Amino acid sequence: MATETVAKPRTSARVHVQKFGTFLSGMIMPNIGAFIAWGIITALFIEKGWLPVPQLGGFGETGGKPNIGLVGPMITYLLPLLIGYTGGKMVYDVRGGVVGAIGTMGVIVGAGIPMFIGAMIMGPLGGWTMKKIDSIWDGKIRPGFEMLVNNFSAGIWGALLALLGFYGISPLVTAFSTAAGNFVQFLVQNGLLPLTSIFIEPAKVLFLNNAINHGVLTPLGVQQSLEQGKSILFLLEANPGPGLGLLLAYTFFGRGAAKASAPGAALIQFLGGIHEIYFPYVLMRPLLILGTIAGGMTGIATLAITNSGLVAPAAPGSIFAVLAQTSRDSYFGVILSVVLAATVSFLVSSVILRTTKHSDEADLGDATARMEAMKGKKSSVASTLTGAGAAAAGRGGVGVLAGPVRNVVFACDAGMGSSAMGASVLRNKIKAAGFPDVKVTNASIANLTDTYDVVVTHQDLTERAKPATSSAVHYSVDNFMSSPRYDEIVELVRDSNTEGGTADAGTTHGAHAADAPVDATPAAAGTAAGAATAGGTAAANGTSEILARESVVLTGSATTRDAAIDEAGRLLLARGAVDEGYITAMHEREESVSTYMGSFLAIPHGTNAAKDHIRKSAVSVIRYPEGIDWNGKEVKFVVGVAGINNEHLHILSSIAKVFTNKEQVARLEAATSEDEVLELFGKVNA
Repeated sequence: MATETVAKPRTSARVHVQKFGTFLSGMIMPNIGAFIAWGIITALFIEKGWLPVPQLGGFGETGGKPNIGLVGPMITYLLPLLIGYTGGKMVYDVRGGVVGAIGTMGVIVGAGIPMFIGAMIMGPLGGWTMKKIDSIWDGKIRPGFEMLVNNFSAGIWGALLALLGFYGISPLVTAFSTAAGNFVQFLVQNGLLPLTSIFIEPAKVLFLNNAINHGVLTPLGVQQSLEQGKSILFLLEANPGPGLGLLLAYTFFGRGAAKASAPGAALIQFLGGIHEIYFPYVLMRPLLILGTIAGGMTGIATLAITNSGLVAPAAPGSIFAVLAQTSRDSYFGVILSVVLAATVSFLVSSVILRTTKHSDEADLGDATARMEAMKGKKSSVASTLTGAGAAAAGRGGVGVLAGPVRNVVFACDAGMGSSAMGASVLRNKIKAAGFPDVKVTNASIANLTDTYDVVVTHQDLTERAKPATSSAVHYSVDNFMSSPRYDEIVELVRDSNTEGGTADAGTTHGAHAADAPVDATPAAAGTAAGAATAGGTAAANGTSEILARESVVLTGSATTRDAAIDEAGRLLLARGAVDEGYITAMHEREESVSTYMGSFLAIPHGTNAAKDHIRKSAVSVIRYPEGIDWNGKEVKFVVGVAGINNEHLHILSSIAKVFTNKEQVARLEAATSEDEVLELFGKVNA
């Protein structure tokens, strides 16, 4: 509970803006490949391109008919439809994506121009409204009529949304796009566009870079590129010059760990396009943001003066991606803007580094730890820098290990920048420690699922990753190159993968599990059960006393999440293990934190406050062969839990082991009798 208390202040306006921005950019990022393809085709085949081809570029006539080409249809139809589908799918899976795409088509035809902003409205709107409509008759459709109802409801509602997009949304979005374009043009004509760096550069350090670039600038830039053949907007945020200048200043004038790591960071930032790598260097000395602002303003001014731009987004913001998307007539201006931005950022940052006092340039985590040590207590400033409760979160403030660490994910805002670099560092360290089979991947926070053993995030993003990965051990880092957290993760991997080490790892990284008998999950069960002795209370009770044959149901009758919770709770009630109040507490728990565990498993249980409603430890198991919707996840197995003094943890440990083994899950799905279920859990526990 301690981590929840300290985490509340971090749900700030910035976090909400991050979430909204991430949602917007989440519709663009998966489709960046399509944008790049369009940019390449445009740069090559249009009339002023490198290899003009009328049939592909869409100019001239063939056989007396105008050439349509690829450029126009891709930007007008393909890209907005992809965005609309992605937005709808984010809200309500494929069904929502299809309806969102139908609604987007109405906006496209109604406007007659590329409707990226319209797609970013209609896609999520289609998914959300379809989800709400489906909930009206959820569980009320007669068997055999599901497909008929689902197909016609999606078709009818999609058609209505297309009409809404055509007559209602497209005029509004067209007006907004025109106004936004005029505003940008006003800034350009009056020489004010460089001032946007005053907002863009600080926002990048606060992890709003993808929200700004892909959520706002890309849609506007694409429209401008279609009209003018290029857009300056693609390079307002993506210019690698300001970050390069800052890191070069640290290379020459920094101290300690920062000076040593800056050259490698500069290569990764400039060549790899991972801008997030320089953010911690700014956070160590916030005054350095003036250097990146000055560099950004210089780069934008250069682009405006030379009338240069890109034909499509540069993602990631590598110099290679920038040059690949540069308009044919803009190479001089674009290269000059990068060089001058880096030069000015370097000069300003160097002056700041040379004229301001700073004892040592260690990583941010070490610096704040020393500050707290000198202060003698936790600091609110340190919580802002390193993440509220970062130490607790870094040592299992959310989840607890149920077994060996097999799956580690490094998550960031977009899932293709800092996370890829962090995953590479982690992967090499873990392999060097002798554990090549441990899987280390990267993902965006929006796409995280509760299927990982360890989740690593930047300190400013940890609170956004926790809800989606509640059973994982979380680590917050502030330095992507050499965070001491990486060594802690390696030790956790070593402990958990060494015989007898799992219990120690679980105790060290999340001992709260044993203190919360009611609030147990398979992850908690695995740790607590591993720490229990063979002659303890749990073993003495035996599987048969906790999970009885009458508490196993092979075909549940519920069709909704809440009904399944009731069904699992009624089995506990029938055993005399709980009273009615506990079932109510199970619903309360589900509303606050989902008990979906992955692998088609949910484990509803009461809150800590409901322990007075428990009379004895018991577990119920219900199988739903057809599956039920559990907050958007498919669940086929529901395990109801009530426990006193850890008596139930050994059976939950067995359940956890079953559901981390695909072969065992398959056997459970194929079981034809209650005895097979009991035997399966008993064998695993033996």
